[in-house]
Amino acid sequence: MSKTLFISDLHLCNKSPKITAAFLHFLHHEARYADALYILGDLFDSWIGDDDINPLHDHVACMLRQLSIPCHFLHGNRDFLLGKSFASRAGIHIIPDASILELHGQRLLIMHGDKLCTRDMTYQIYRQYIHKDWLKKFFLSLPIYIRKRIAFKIRSYSQETNNSKNIDIMDVSLHAVSSLMCQHQAFILIHGHTHRPTVHKFTINGQSAQRWVLGDWSEQGSMISVSHKDIQFITFSL
Repeated sequence: MSKTLFISDLHLCNKSPKITAAFLHFLHHEARYADALYILGDLFDSWIGDDDINPLHDHVACMLRQLSIPCHFLHGNRDFLLGKSFASRAGIHIIPDASILELHGQRLLIMHGDKLCTRDMTYQIYRQYIHKDWLKKFFLSLPIYIRKRIAFKIRSYSQETNNSKNIDIMDVSLHAVSSLMCQHQAFILIHGHTHRPTVHKFTINGQSAQRWVLGDWSEQGSMISVSHKDIQFITFSL
């Protein structure tokens, strides 16, 4: 059966070999029978540049390169610096956040999801700042050991501040969701980031809408399958 798969928030890192092994199994089994694979950000737990030598990155690039189907990737908040060099090695296509897909007669809006968490004003200010082209270029020009120190400090600070925030503030805003879906005239949204896997059904100006949320791969695997018959949310053990 013709189908397209979506995954997000694997947070691959050297400390979690079990998740890397589960991803390899997923590529060799579920993904090989799909028409295309879309990775909606945070494939890696962190990314400080394509020039960071890491055997895990090489292994994942090799795994993806072996796919016989198109693989598309959009940036998450953890791996937004992943660039053309890695994409070339992995054979994946980088697409913009908030992209539109036409699949089986349905119009889908896909994105990582952090842009929708508009009630977390501190994060949105930070996000707007770190995505400036000049700052990304400056950061990537620094020696790798300095980039690692900066990334560690930012991550530590982020964990501290998130622990003090109301968990609902870090979820998406329904107003932001509705506005973006109306803007793109797409009433099916698929995203990750929040690690709250479920499907939300609601209406926008009288139009039926759906928001499908992918889970992370910490406790179990999570994917969404879109076919000519339906959209399915699928979880599996790691």
